[in-house]
Amino acid sequence: MNLNKAILSTTLILGTLGIADAQEAKHEDTEFYTPVPAVVTPAKIPGNAPSDAIVLFDGKNMDQWVMTNDRSQPAQWKVNKGEFTVNKQTGNIETKQSFNNYQLHLEWKVPAHITGEGQARGNSGLFLASIGKGDLGYELQILDAYRNPTYTNGMAGSIYKQTTPLVNPARKPGEWQTYDVIWTAPVFETDGTLKSPAKVTVLFNGVLVQNNFELKGPSQYVGLPSYHKAHGPSPIKLQAHGDKSEPLSFRNIWIREL
Repeated sequence: MNLNKAILSTTLILGTLGIADAQEAKHEDTEFYTPVPAVVTPAKIPGNAPSDAIVLFDGKNMDQWVMTNDRSQPAQWKVNKGEFTVNKQTGNIETKQSFNNYQLHLEWKVPAHITGEGQARGNSGLFLASIGKGDLGYELQILDAYRNPTYTNGMAGSIYKQTTPLVNPARKPGEWQTYDVIWTAPVFETDGTLKSPAKVTVLFNGVLVQNNFELKGPSQYVGLPSYHKAHGPSPIKLQAHGDKSEPLSFRNIWIREL
């Protein structure tokens, strides 16, 4: 048998086997019925909490929050008409509960008649994991980004001092802005070394601005970020920034543990 005939014969045999395999296979072979996903009832109003969410602010009180510098003290920011406003005199607040991986929804608003410019214009921060007193943690910047130039890894939608947002979908001051966050916490080895970095995806007013970004460590105002200390599940923190502009407000905050 010459080479061409051998190749043709082999091809015919393999083709016949392939047809036989396909005839024996059933569509049920690639179908499975477990695990069955839990039923979650979505909110009737888009942006509101689904049935399995933990509501961190329902517009009535701040029972889910404490002061960062003294966790024995309840949060001292002011609630009024379904929202709460930063109190710059009292300092940062954070959740009573600690979280690992999660989906978070938060709405914030810069005052309509905000003054100042750059970083001194409606500055706050959403710390996706608070790992100590003060401004320690992984910060998603909150700032007026509507016609307000500043360094781009410090504008709204940035992971502070690490990466710029993909685009700038900010609304005007006086309008509510939304953050929807998927947070994957860092994982550490038993000896404290980093096993896998933190990752975050952020939608800002429904627009993707961070796409599974790998954080280089907790946010640093001066210097480069690094994972210098291992930690586990952490609270979520909101910043009372020290600039002199009018304070921001927040509403409709909920979280789903993943």
